[in-house]
Amino acid sequence: MTKSELIAELSAAHPHLSARDIELIVHTILSEISSALARGDRVEIRGFGAFVVKRRDARQGRNPRTGTTVSVGEKTIPFFKAGKELRERVNHQGRKNA
Repeated sequence: MTKSELIAELSAAHPHLSARDIELIVHTILSEISSALARGDRVEIRGFGAFVVKRRDARQGRNPRTGTTVSVGEKTIPFFKAGKELRERVNHQGRKNA
C-alpha cells in the first residue's frame, strides 16, 4: 500500500474528514517518526511495532562485479520490529487465506 492509497482508504473510512486533513495527519505522523529516528530515538506503537535505529560497524566488503575488497563505513539504519498483535494478526490472516 502506498501513502496515497492509505490516504484514500482513510478518506473512504472517515467521510466526515476532508482528504486534505487526512493527508496532513498521515504526513505529520510519518514526519514525526522520521524525525525521532533521525535523533536516535525509539518509536513504539503498541500493538503494531517499534521503529529503532541500529548501528552497523565499519567492515571490509567485496565488489561483486570485480571481486576487489572495498571499505564500507559505519552507518545507522532504521529497523522495524513487528509487535505481537501485528504478528498474530498477519499469521492468522495467512492461515485463513491458505
